[in-house]
Amino acid sequence: MNQMTRLAPSPLPGMPDPDACWDAFLRRDRALDGLFVGCVLTTGIYCKPSCAARHPNRENMHFLPDPAAARAAGFRACLRCRPDEVGRDRIAVERAIAFIEAAEDMPLLEAIAAHAGYAPHHFHRLFKRETGLTPAAYARGVRAARLKEALGRENSVTAAIYEAGYNAPSRAYADAQAHLGMTPTAWKTGGRGATIRWRTVESSLGPMLVAATDKGLCRISFGEGGEALHARFPHADLQPADAALDAMAARVAALVDDPAAGADLPTDIAGTAFQQAIWAALRAIPPGQTRSYGDVARAIGRPGAVRAAGTACGDNGLAVLIPCHRVVRSDGSMGGYAWGLDKKRALLAKEKGK
Repeated sequence: MNQMTRLAPSPLPGMPDPDACWDAFLRRDRALDGLFVGCVLTTGIYCKPSCAARHPNRENMHFLPDPAAARAAGFRACLRCRPDEVGRDRIAVERAIAFIEAAEDMPLLEAIAAHAGYAPHHFHRLFKRETGLTPAAYARGVRAARLKEALGRENSVTAAIYEAGYNAPSRAYADAQAHLGMTPTAWKTGGRGATIRWRTVESSLGPMLVAATDKGLCRISFGEGGEALHARFPHADLQPADAALDAMAARVAALVDDPAAGADLPTDIAGTAFQQAIWAALRAIPPGQTRSYGDVARAIGRPGAVRAAGTACGDNGLAVLIPCHRVVRSDGSMGGYAWGLDKKRALLAKEKGK
């Protein structure tokens, strides 16, 4: 009997239990890459959870916390999924994010990739895989977040634009439309000049507020009405729903029972680059499944930002469409939910068919 066949099947401290690890392999769950490896007793190789290779029989799979433990037990790395590179890739993405956030001007892809130690084309794909955004999109989000902060300090919109690092107002206005949800002037004046149409609609979990600009949905919530919308956008021009919003509202209500019903609904939500990345990661969680706040942070290449990931989930303004209800604490407990834990439990139960 060799060293590999003597491995005990019991879980190790700090690791998910073996059944959860096996489930992650069956799902090929990229969010859990780097948290543990699967060791195949019949071939003597170890893989990361997202490995695309054919799965072995369950009885031939054992789980260990990291590649070092697998090598010490006599296994060798899979040449297909290259599990030893997971840590290196995530460290590179973290370095790139720090580089982008520290840069005064928007850095070029070549400079970002060189700082991370990768070729530009390869790093572009790696960064998007880990964060859900391209390096350029992340950098635009960082600059838009600086603009948001500068608009709160400066008396002049123009001064705020240049303080945020823009060379011309036109680019600032384009980024603001994508990341602030409205123009810099409208943002600074509390939504003045923005037109928002809204209505409430009945869903199987009760009434929902649905509001949208001409660009897309800007608010979906349970149990709110016009007063709450006015408090959120005090200077916007609030208007009753038109036919287009009525159609979107019906699809939003259907999301409660059919999460696929609104996959292509347009959105217009304000968020920093970090928030946008978190929200993209939330939309990547399959219906009926859950992730921990740590899983979501790791999915965007920021494993140390667990608390910030939780805050970004709480800042989500599009209930159900951006499924923050699928995020739970690491111990499996519900955690928080802006619209109440009863709604969160009910949504998860519906998605799991219970």
